[in-house]
Amino acid sequence: MLRGLVAAVDPASVVAVVNTGDDVVLHGLHVSPDLDTVTYTLAGAINRETGWGLVGETWAAMDALERYGPGLTWFRLGDRDLATHLYRTHRLHEGVPLSTVTAEIAAAWNLRLRLLPMTDDRVETRVDVVDDGEIGFQEYFVGRRHAVPVRGVRYAGADEARPAPGVLAALEAARTVLICPSNPILSIAPLLAVPGVRAAVEKRREDTVAVSPIVAGAAIKGPADRLLVELGHESSVVGVARLYAPLACALVIDEADAGLARAVEAEGMRCVVAPTVMHGPAEAEALARVCLQAIAST
Repeated sequence: MLRGLVAAVDPASVVAVVNTGDDVVLHGLHVSPDLDTVTYTLAGAINRETGWGLVGETWAAMDALERYGPGLTWFRLGDRDLATHLYRTHRLHEGVPLSTVTAEIAAAWNLRLRLLPMTDDRVETRVDVVDDGEIGFQEYFVGRRHAVPVRGVRYAGADEARPAPGVLAALEAARTVLICPSNPILSIAPLLAVPGVRAAVEKRREDTVAVSPIVAGAAIKGPADRLLVELGHESSVVGVARLYAPLACALVIDEADAGLARAVEAEGMRCVVAPTVMHGPAEAEALARVCLQAIAST
């Protein structure tokens, strides 16, 4: 979605506020998976087969680490990717806030947009799974391949966190606020849990458009559809509308769900029907333009 957006408008006019509830410390290193995936994707360096990590990566460090125990490499970090985590951890230990480090990393990859973590404080997405209780997000998502049923999700530390510098100002000043088609529970809700962020988005409701991550009742990738049902929501564009109606005036849904447009509007949102499955850059840019036009035409 972001790749399409920076193709549709001047990248320097884009501010991306990114979830850090997935962040984890591994081997003493601070890993920010969502920030890194955004960075690598926009830099054209992402491994498109996996959707994470760097293309052409090597794994010498992980292979060597397995000598000391296979359980140490359940979350694999490529050799070049390790450099990002080494740099981030070094700078954080120097007392530099995550938002500043993120800007440094983005600049090193020649990104023109402004990339912001949702907070400089520690917020951790915790998942309550059936049988085993609460575990960290990465243990759920990577360690257990998000294949275990979930009873609840919480965002530890969110109540005490503060939005990173620039986050609230960006939401206030933006011509359009776009909620990307990410997992509503695991990727969007952590941002909204940081005090002040939800209120800032609600204040801009008439300038906010969301894209449904659910198409024909299913997630394009990841566990969003199962998770919505497990937590008592409906895995449909109507279920997404119920979650986002207080935040956005419009919801973009795929053509496959055109028959549910009236039901979406009954939840209090204007419904825009368009192709939302982004097979490549052309579809992503087209969808970005649809989102921008959805607000421009109100």
